[in-house]
Amino acid sequence: MTKSVWLGTAVLALLVAMAALPSLFTGADPDATDLNATLRPPSAEHWLGTDQNGRDLYARIVYGVRPSLLIGAGAVALALAGGVLIGVAAAQLGRVVDQVLSRSLDVVLSVPGLLLAFLVVAVLGPGAGPTCVGLAVVSLPVFARVVRTEVIRIRVSQYVEAAHGFGLGRAQVVLRHVLPNAFGPVMALATVSLGAMIVAGSSLSFVGLGPQPPTAEWGAMLAESREFLALAWWPAAFPGAAITLAVLAVTVVGRHLQDRIERRRA
Repeated sequence: MTKSVWLGTAVLALLVAMAALPSLFTGADPDATDLNATLRPPSAEHWLGTDQNGRDLYARIVYGVRPSLLIGAGAVALALAGGVLIGVAAAQLGRVVDQVLSRSLDVVLSVPGLLLAFLVVAVLGPGAGPTCVGLAVVSLPVFARVVRTEVIRIRVSQYVEAAHGFGLGRAQVVLRHVLPNAFGPVMALATVSLGAMIVAGSSLSFVGLGPQPPTAEWGAMLAESREFLALAWWPAAFPGAAITLAVLAVTVVGRHLQDRIERRRA
């Protein structure tokens, strides 16, 4: 692996550790306000400074890893589950079902992604759960198409034909042979999609549709800092840097996985 992949993997591992055990990385309360310490610049006491409410920015960024990653990972997991079901159904249940599902996916893809996510979250209400659902609806068609393509490719292979020859039913063949062999490309797509979902989740939080205050979440932190940019740059700069770093790490690792899978299939 290249240095960039090692670095991306290390950053991703650090973010996962922060999400799992944020108290190991900071002893400060991310929600504790101190109106006597508002908008203080980075210092030995507050490594990344404080926000407009006197809250420690480093603590809020550390505690903000969990909701940011969970929203992205939750959206990818839901899209992956739905994509597998729809993709397998389209590939295995005949031409009519394939045409109906494929045209339905085309309709979803015709709507701009963020607009569709906004509509879903607006209907369900703000919060982490609705945000995951909205983002999953946006990315589900891509997963479904990849799964469909892989299933169609694998089902005509010799080992699948041999499995049918041994008397295995369609469901058994799909579960034992087709899906495991489609796993690699789908998981590579899921890793790359995680970065896009983190950005999209932060965008929804930025407009107030994600986790609600006082929950520490990077997109919401950016939104709260807008009115104070003329007074202090750090409340906006550090959450923005955290989003950028997380997305870069996930994207580098995901691209590496994609390249390895493509080389194995070549």
